[in-house]
Amino acid sequence: MRQVITTEKIPIKLWLDDIEKGALAQAKNLANLPFAFSHIAIMPDAHQGFGMPIGGVMATRDVIVPNAVGVDIGCGMCAVKTSLETIAKSTLHTIVKEIKRSIPVGFRHHDKKQTEKWMPKPTAQTPVVKQHYSSALKQIGTLGGGNHFIEIQRGSDGYIWLMVHSGSRNIGYRVANYYNKLAIRLNARQGAPIPKNRGLAVLPLDSDLGRTYQAEMEYCVGFALANRRLMMTRIKEAVLAVFAQTLFGEMINIAHNYAALEKHFGHSVMVHRKGATEARVGQLGIIPGSQGAVSYIVKGLGNPESFESCSHGAGRKMGRKQAQRELNLAKEQKRLDAMGVIHSVYRKRDLDEAAGAYKDIAAVMANQTDLVEITVELQPLAVIKG
Repeated sequence: MRQVITTEKIPIKLWLDDIEKGALAQAKNLANLPFAFSHIAIMPDAHQGFGMPIGGVMATRDVIVPNAVGVDIGCGMCAVKTSLETIAKSTLHTIVKEIKRSIPVGFRHHDKKQTEKWMPKPTAQTPVVKQHYSSALKQIGTLGGGNHFIEIQRGSDGYIWLMVHSGSRNIGYRVANYYNKLAIRLNARQGAPIPKNRGLAVLPLDSDLGRTYQAEMEYCVGFALANRRLMMTRIKEAVLAVFAQTLFGEMINIAHNYAALEKHFGHSVMVHRKGATEARVGQLGIIPGSQGAVSYIVKGLGNPESFESCSHGAGRKMGRKQAQRELNLAKEQKRLDAMGVIHSVYRKRDLDEAAGAYKDIAAVMANQTDLVEITVELQPLAVIKG
């Protein structure tokens, strides 16, 4: 932990020294909520989000906050170790081409519905999910845009790794917006002591709305995992088309946008992780760097002060539009080309996801040595983005 702020109703514990003004203001808003429990934890990759900082962890009593989970419910990482020890760049290009053929990226979806065996089963408690289930059958196994990516990497353990970062696509977005709007209306009707402009409307846990949102959120977390699992299956197929004897390890999966009932400091509380991942003792996790930077397989240390959490990545230091305005396209491309990385920085608009738009992942990792230990360092070989 780098610092503690004690000026608000409950403390704010930070794993970074240089938090931006907007993110700090949001952290203070969280610390003054009447239902916030113990303290607010801010991870080293933190930056301003909607209502709650990305990289924030908040435990609550009796309520759940849809906007503290966010719109990409269940977004997260998965990684698989292969038995391969090397891949020639020409072969990498072949594998990347096949991955792009089989996995739609950006706003694209599959032309045909995928088989339902990949999908979690909706229930009577998931009405919004049921409404969008049919369209989700074309979205499962798709990457999306923004900071989502597929990467092929060389590990410090001597093996090639496969990694995916993606979420719940449109179905998570629909669930998030629907229940946030209901929470806003409910809080206004009941006169809840939460300023309207802070984007932190709540749903009582012991209410039909609260229980239904939890069920829908948990479905979206499951859908996001299923989405990553199907993409990883297609990536493996692309590798096997070239290296037929390749073996694959067990998939590591970790989500970073969700809320869950957990026990901390002797109390059962709803822990909201928005751009933060669970890091219990011995738990394997994934902390990716930016495009062209190293990523890490980590093992959790179970630090109670972070609610057993850690960062979910490097974290932005520039907004998307700012990066497109200020970063130099040729310079970013030259750096990636010098590393020999097959990358996705082709045009000026791609600069929003260039390494220069993100914090230094080494500094982020140095700030959380009390949260996780590194087990494998992963150097990027090829990156696919929306």
